[in-house]
Amino acid sequence: MKLNGKEVLVCNCEGTMTIDGKALAKACQGGDKKGGELNVASHLCRTQIEEFQRLAGQESGGSGLLVACTQEAPLFLETLEEMGENAPAAQFVNIREKAGWSRDATKKTPATAKMAALLAEAALDLEAATSVTMISGGVLLVLGNDDRALEAAKKVASRLDVTVILEPGSGVQPPASMEVPVFTGRVTQAEGHLGQFQVTIEAFQAASASSRETLNFDGAGKSGASVCDLILDLRGGAPLFTAPEKRDGYFNPDPGNPALIGDALLQLTDMVGEFEKPRYIDYDESLCAHASAGITGCTRCIDNCPAGAITPDTVNDRVAYDPYICAGCGTCASVCPTGAAKYTLPAGDGLYQRLRTVLRTYLAADGKKAKAPRVLVHDQGFGSDMIDALARNGGGLPANVLPFALNQVTQVGLDFLLSASAYGAERVLVLVGSAQADDKAGLESEMALAEAVLDGLGYGRERFAIVDDTDPAALEDRLYGLDALAPLPNADFLGLGRKRSVMSLALAELYKAAPDKVDEITLPEGAPFGAVEVDVEGCTLCLACVGACPTGALKDNEDKPRLSFAEEACVQCGLCGNTCPEKVITLVPRLSFLEAARAHQVIKEDEPFECIRCSKPFGAKSTIETMVKKLEGHAMFQEKGGTERLKMCDECRVFALAEEDEHPFAGAARPKPRTTDDYLREREELRQMAAKDMKEKGLAPSEDGDGDGG
Repeated sequence: MKLNGKEVLVCNCEGTMTIDGKALAKACQGGDKKGGELNVASHLCRTQIEEFQRLAGQESGGSGLLVACTQEAPLFLETLEEMGENAPAAQFVNIREKAGWSRDATKKTPATAKMAALLAEAALDLEAATSVTMISGGVLLVLGNDDRALEAAKKVASRLDVTVILEPGSGVQPPASMEVPVFTGRVTQAEGHLGQFQVTIEAFQAASASSRETLNFDGAGKSGASVCDLILDLRGGAPLFTAPEKRDGYFNPDPGNPALIGDALLQLTDMVGEFEKPRYIDYDESLCAHASAGITGCTRCIDNCPAGAITPDTVNDRVAYDPYICAGCGTCASVCPTGAAKYTLPAGDGLYQRLRTVLRTYLAADGKKAKAPRVLVHDQGFGSDMIDALARNGGGLPANVLPFALNQVTQVGLDFLLSASAYGAERVLVLVGSAQADDKAGLESEMALAEAVLDGLGYGRERFAIVDDTDPAALEDRLYGLDALAPLPNADFLGLGRKRSVMSLALAELYKAAPDKVDEITLPEGAPFGAVEVDVEGCTLCLACVGACPTGALKDNEDKPRLSFAEEACVQCGLCGNTCPEKVITLVPRLSFLEAARAHQVIKEDEPFECIRCSKPFGAKSTIETMVKKLEGHAMFQEKGGTERLKMCDECRVFALAEEDEHPFAGAARPKPRTTDDYLREREELRQMAAKDMKEKGLAPSEDGDGDGG
């Protein structure tokens, strides 16, 4: 059987899974048998390896193989390597732990629909993400305050270029052999990433060669910066970076745990050379609602980034995203209201393509007989381990719980939740491990919004939940104990474009089948949907809000003073209200389903003000009249012309100034040039005045005439 051009190989793992090959082929192909029959192997990795080799030989030069086994993937890849250049590409998918090994999967009710969904998803051709390159030369900086720093440095000195910096007053015993440079200093700041760290140090001193009982340091303390590729922080205090576990190249294990230090040293020795990491975020600054003209609006991505990879760019009125620091949690993309930040694993529209394929295939496989699907979002680490433990030691996943692997579960946002619901997912559960415990705030806020939307449309609540069970037995009880909820629409739309367009498509489908077709839903403060209320009486139509609006929700008119608003485009960033000089704009978070929300509606319009000299319209009447009223008592407008010039267009204003002054370009009188005679005359006048003054006082002038009578 072929899926998307790939030959599908399925094995029942020595009969430990019930697989109906005929039914599975039909489910995968949506009832179309053009893909061929599906033969189910029983021991493909061992006794039937020749069958694998035969099928691999047939696919040489083709689209490749899709093997429904991940445990024995290394063996299959080794077999393909032996074929040389003619070996086809191979992909692997786990249908055993995720579907076949389940107490719901019996001979009477095999997990056919779920297996078909997993196979169809794995067969997709998804766009690869771009990457960034980091280069490490192996320069390691070890920070510490006792002998453990020196011991750790000594262990990797033969593999890395190591420098040790001890905190002042560490009292370390001098080493018998100074195998690495040792200094003392106080670290005040650190920045950078793998291959490009810079650590600022105060009171920097080198170790004294004559140290005896304790390590002494020479010279006066200096301030400077140390540049390195890697950092091992054994000080035991506050880490140098927020979310230190997410900063590539930085390690701060517990100094009191030798096992953790040893693990860090082992990783450090391998971090020499050129490394690639995905460019997790595709950032489109043209959609960013962070700032305008120096006024701040949306800060959601900055507030929620745990790694500190996103900072304000005050020069360009946007945010600065550093792909080298980004740890790929995806929180910024999940909370971004405009879609300016988009997660790229998978790239393009791959996420929605996967989600649609999984749910559509599952629902089409068993039709009305299938239980409502529930999506379990998990990562490839903790989440996959929990699913494996559940299958091996418990009852496995329920037949209607569809595991959906992501690079990071925190990348789930409102667009994903609404799309899953529109595709028919009864619930979306996100399996979160202890490593993501501190990053749940953004996910919780997105779930709360999605709950408010579905509840407002009459679908009820409890559709979304964070699952943080670390005990497989507790997870099994939770998953099998969930109650059935009212059905959701089984929509079929293509999730294309960025966040706003995908949400718009999902919301349209949810509204179409909604039990309560309300006009609008009130949302909590901070929601990315809503309207703006403008105090029309106080608005002067200065249109500063139009210039600040990043999405075009507020719009002017070239032919007439007019302010209009399209609610569907508003992301509630607040830039309009922050920019408004009259402070007459208020945000109203809500979600409107009215047709009027999709088009610009006029908020206020005014007659144009005509120039009092040439009658040319040049501004809004209310704006000019308000400005004149406010400035008529100002000292700068009390002279000739006064506020009348404010009622003129820019050209007439220049003419008026010229007419009010007979010599508008005249300058001050030029000073008369001074000559030597002028200076001599002034000196003689001063001498005579002094002599006269002395004579009046009865004092005789000196012979040299300087007025000094001795």
